[in-house]
Amino acid sequence: MKRIQLGNTVFEGENDVYLLDGETTALVDTGVALPDVRADLEAGLAAYDVAFADVDAIVLTHWHPDHAGLAGEIQAESGADVYVHEADAPLVNGDEIPLTEDRDLQRETFDRWGIPQADQDRLTAFFESVSAGLSGRPADVTTLVDGDELTVGGVRLEALHLPGHTAGLTGFAFDPREVAGHEPVAESDGSTPTEELFTGDALLPKYTPNVGGADVRVDAPLAAYARSLARIVERDADAAHPGHRWRIDDPSRRAAEILDHHRHRTRRVLAVLDADGPSTPWEVSAELFGDLAEIHILHGPGEAFAHLDHLDDAGVVERDGTAYRVVDPDPDVDALFPTTRLDDAVDGSD
Repeated sequence: MKRIQLGNTVFEGENDVYLLDGETTALVDTGVALPDVRADLEAGLAAYDVAFADVDAIVLTHWHPDHAGLAGEIQAESGADVYVHEADAPLVNGDEIPLTEDRDLQRETFDRWGIPQADQDRLTAFFESVSAGLSGRPADVTTLVDGDELTVGGVRLEALHLPGHTAGLTGFAFDPREVAGHEPVAESDGSTPTEELFTGDALLPKYTPNVGGADVRVDAPLAAYARSLARIVERDADAAHPGHRWRIDDPSRRAAEILDHHRHRTRRVLAVLDADGPSTPWEVSAELFGDLAEIHILHGPGEAFAHLDHLDDAGVVERDGTAYRVVDPDPDVDALFPTTRLDDAVDGSD
């Protein structure tokens, strides 16, 4: 297994594409459909004597362009099978268009979150400046669901549906002993690891993946993501290979840290409502994140909405128009999230 890092100035930093080159050749994710990123990927593959035409299969963790954008172009050159979860398939095969291109969905979402018109205009202008061509050529896809198994690049992968960041985000568990050219890091007791994960953006080593704004199709996005994090904790894999930056050597602990981060952030959201009274997601995001620019004009209020929506579902706050107000002044925030075996071992922060 080889990690190829691609430039990414639009989203969350360098993308990771993984090359599996055993009995056949496969990629996990592809990068965004921009000429310089395509060149990065072509050069990265060429270092291992692989060209786009040699790719037999592409496994996508989710639909976002920085992970799926080049899938259609590579498929056109190679005839590769493209696998993606059924919930994200319509945004890869072209049956649906994303929020960045859907003006009606933009207006409905931005108004519901209370984003001022001037900031809506700034965000729309950002979309227009960067979104053209990012999603690339539509791909013919083979859909998968949780628990499906497929063998690509000589490696057997088990699909783990981990929604939250997107509706169909899927991780893939594999036995590192099956992977050609991959040297698993031995455990402290000298034993050989038996499970590692590709996690896409479900688990990142530096940032906490956005929920709420990253895919507005997700129902109860924070609740979905919290369950996904708890699942990663309990899976207890030996390592994770994320969609950005570097390998995570203790994915269970990292997942528990992010889960605790969301408990802390929920308390901060409640503190904003206590101090300011009824507030919109945009107003809450201003208190949480300050001034926002570019993609964060979407992600900031989206994140605030995800927390407010979670509290609304639990009966802690209620929505009145675009604003939310507290109805339970002393909630048990911990009880709003799954419990895991590592809860006492982490001390997250916002």
